[in-house]
Amino acid sequence: MNTQGESSTTSSNFSYDVFLSFRGEDTRKTFTGHLYYRLCQVGINTFIDDEELRKGKVISTELEKAIEESRVSIVVFSKNYASSSWCLDELVKILECKDKLKQIVLPIFYDVHPSHVRKQTGCFGEALAMLMERSFEVERMKKWTDTLTQAANLSGWDLQNVVDGHESKFIESIVKQVLLEVNQTPLDVAWHPVGVDSRVEDIELLLQKGCVDEVRMVGIYGVGGIGKTTLAKAIYNQIFRQFDSSCFLSDVRSEVEAFGLVKLQDKLLNQILKTKDVKVSSVSEGVNLIKARLGSKKVLIILDDENERYKAKLLNQDEAQQLFSCHAFSSPSPPQEYVELAQSIIKYSGGLPLALVTLGSHLQGRSVEEWRYEFKKLRAIPHCDIQKILKISFDGLDCDTQSVFLDIACAFHGFFEDEVIKTLNACGFYSESAISTLVQRNLLQRDWRYLVMHDLVRDMGREIVRMESPRDSGKRSRLFKPQEVRDVLQGNKGSEKVEVLMVDPGALKGVNLSTKTFKKMKNLRVLKIDELHINGDFELLSKELRWLSWQKCPLKCIPSHFPAEKLVVLKMQGSNIQEFGADLKCCKSLKKLDLSDSKRLVRTPNFNGSRSLETLWLRGCTSLTEIHESIGNLHRLIDLDFYGCKKLTYLPSSICHLKSLRSLGIRWCSSLQTLPVELGEMQGLTSLLASDTGIVHLPGSVEMLKDLITLEVGSRNLEAKRSIISRKRIHRVESLSSSISSLILTYCGFSEADIPRDIGSLSSLMYLNLSGNSFLCLPFDFSKLQLLEYLCLNDCENLQTLPSVSNLEKLWTFEIANSKKLVDVTGLDNLPFIERINMVNCTSLQNPFNEDFFSAPTLPFQSRKNPNPGLEIYLQSNEIPDFCINRVTSSSICFTMPTHNEYKFLGMIVWCVRKFVKVPTSRGLHPRGLSFNVVGRMPSKCYHWRYDYEIHARRAELSCVLYRSYLQEPFYGQIMEGGEKMQIAEFGEESTVKKIGIHLLYLDEHSNVTSFPAIVDHSHSHSTTESSQ
Repeated sequence: MNTQGESSTTSSNFSYDVFLSFRGEDTRKTFTGHLYYRLCQVGINTFIDDEELRKGKVISTELEKAIEESRVSIVVFSKNYASSSWCLDELVKILECKDKLKQIVLPIFYDVHPSHVRKQTGCFGEALAMLMERSFEVERMKKWTDTLTQAANLSGWDLQNVVDGHESKFIESIVKQVLLEVNQTPLDVAWHPVGVDSRVEDIELLLQKGCVDEVRMVGIYGVGGIGKTTLAKAIYNQIFRQFDSSCFLSDVRSEVEAFGLVKLQDKLLNQILKTKDVKVSSVSEGVNLIKARLGSKKVLIILDDENERYKAKLLNQDEAQQLFSCHAFSSPSPPQEYVELAQSIIKYSGGLPLALVTLGSHLQGRSVEEWRYEFKKLRAIPHCDIQKILKISFDGLDCDTQSVFLDIACAFHGFFEDEVIKTLNACGFYSESAISTLVQRNLLQRDWRYLVMHDLVRDMGREIVRMESPRDSGKRSRLFKPQEVRDVLQGNKGSEKVEVLMVDPGALKGVNLSTKTFKKMKNLRVLKIDELHINGDFELLSKELRWLSWQKCPLKCIPSHFPAEKLVVLKMQGSNIQEFGADLKCCKSLKKLDLSDSKRLVRTPNFNGSRSLETLWLRGCTSLTEIHESIGNLHRLIDLDFYGCKKLTYLPSSICHLKSLRSLGIRWCSSLQTLPVELGEMQGLTSLLASDTGIVHLPGSVEMLKDLITLEVGSRNLEAKRSIISRKRIHRVESLSSSISSLILTYCGFSEADIPRDIGSLSSLMYLNLSGNSFLCLPFDFSKLQLLEYLCLNDCENLQTLPSVSNLEKLWTFEIANSKKLVDVTGLDNLPFIERINMVNCTSLQNPFNEDFFSAPTLPFQSRKNPNPGLEIYLQSNEIPDFCINRVTSSSICFTMPTHNEYKFLGMIVWCVRKFVKVPTSRGLHPRGLSFNVVGRMPSKCYHWRYDYEIHARRAELSCVLYRSYLQEPFYGQIMEGGEKMQIAEFGEESTVKKIGIHLLYLDEHSNVTSFPAIVDHSHSHSTTESSQ
């Protein structure tokens, strides 16, 4: 896709603007001759036949081709028109092209009455009667009469009713109309329209939704420079001929701002109606005129609206490289010496077409060294053309939203939305409204619970801040660049203009600063000073602070005069704090306190007075032994987490007073033996995470937690079970909340009698993990678990039978590793959303994955609704099955795809046998897997599959099976037509693959699955095997 550098080479499929159909002996030397001359005079490319072409009984192929290649056909009905079978056949062809090719037909009634043509009376009736006498077949005569009626019903001109029969004026009015029609030409799109076609197809699908005769509206939205205008022009060119009239209104916003909405309505009506006579005097009149004049027409209007919205997509890696290289090197890929730099710039551009075009053009013809200098500059100061386009959206924001945007760009990119909202609301902004606006304007995106920006949008905001004071960074509102922050702090250059200060930990490493450095920055709202050493009077810090991050704070105690009155977020992870000396009574606004990994913290602060606290994280505080009773007074507390507080032996009973608490985390609190008896009084609790503790009995009041969504009890792995839980077996859980969607009861030693029987009726359950238990079978079936997505029964060494999984239509992960006594699993071929199956070390289980499994119609990989394009399977097997006829004993395979044009390539099964390889711990962190590469195509096209299962020493060999659906673009959209040479090879530091087999699946015309063998290059496999030995 391109957004700059438009091409003037775009042409239509038409060779002529106008085709003239007429009776030569009537008008060639009079009216039609004059009309032809005038059309040519105004530049309209007009076809008029030579008499030599009009020989024989049927029209020549030359004339048929001329009709097909003309945008407009003008039919001159004169007195003797119908006496010519040639003219009538010509008319039939013209009307066919109108229907099939959406061409325009303009009838002219020259000294004949339209009704004579329509009803075949008068001279037209007489002419047809004479043709009948010449023994023309009935079917042909019927086609002529129908066509004459159809043509006469079209809107056209009658000489006697226009300009009082004045022929020269009559011709001028025809020429004027034809000019309006032929000026309806395709729009210029781009010099290099990379990635446009696929996006046009997406929009066409949106336009085809719904009823044929209803109004369809599609709005294209996206960040500035993403190519919205380019895409709109391309879709216009693709479909405008399907409509009676069309109109492309560009720069609507600036037009309305400059001239008002009335002028825009004027322009719309005159373009659609092909006139200059419509005048609109008010907006309301324009609305009514549009309804009245366009209501019965099939028209295409390119404007922005919000019925069906299409989000313009960023370019993928390959499209980005191609577009950038076309502008930088005039070729689809960079020269070798530029590859590394080109990839860095493409990554910096983030798939934004505007940036790729602008930077490619900017760098064209420069040396590698010049590229390095320019790129270094670009990372500091964005290119002015990119900045200008992106800043248009910013300039349209109100002041409040602009401030929120700049805060996020300079300080909160990638932060939790909830934390940002709390902070910025406390700063006096309407942050929910602002964030919503920024998302709508595509200046901000939500990524799960985080707020993120495109790098160039973020840089646009940071450049706006830089321009507040280009030469004196101490007078800017927000400071974030390490070198500038260092200069300001060490030079004591800060001013009251500074509101946000983000100190990079490495910028001032080993430097001791005085609190006096911050004295001038009285309006500081947001401060990040992670790992910084600061001494002095902390009263000198800004009293306007709302957000403070001081990770690895060296202080042993928070000073009592710390300016925390307006503080909303305090993050001090990994600090040296032993006592929280500050009186939390002064922290009346504090909503989030994070002291995680403060290894020396022994006791929590007194929470009295801190009534606003909503989040309290004490994760990894390994010395924490005492929780102040006042924690029960935190009536607004929502999230409380003690993960990994290994010395914590009890929770105060006052914790049960926390009616607003939704999440309680006590994972890995290994010394914690009990939970308060009144735990069930915490009616708001939705999540209880209590694995790997010393707790063996949940209080009976847990059954009162009616809103509980997530329950996690037991151990997280077999080793933990043996070291902790084996001393005392966890007591059974009697009853469960019907609202539970995630249930983890792992390594509890449960028999089937201990498993809650009401699990089978938990209709909201999505995640179920019963790994490491001792049951022989499950005391429930899966018939009511319609929403279950994840089922894990690993290390259930006594499990012998399992209910059918056939009705788990949402299941995407199924784990039963190390269930050694399990002999059968039924229903696996009826899981339409399945993505991962793990059956490693199920030694009694017969391999269920035969050829029929992958061809099952209930595993519709060819039409899956979810985005994952296939299935991966892990099972205990050291052999590749016979149906994978293309196989090698090697860590890679090279083969040529078969060619079968009448079949559609569906996908590929790759079956590899892996062995255990002892790898040093540090090297074992590197990923391993298989790479898929079409030989001769760009490396960026290569697809990688990373193994999701490591082989343990006690399991000698296992099979890893991957099914990739081609229809879901596993090879980054590459067209596989047959004959391609493909290589599949293992990547990673140590080779673990011993054998590889492939099985290629195709669909026939009846949608039946079949397979064809590939042509394997065994010389490649042998050489690979030899080199790895």
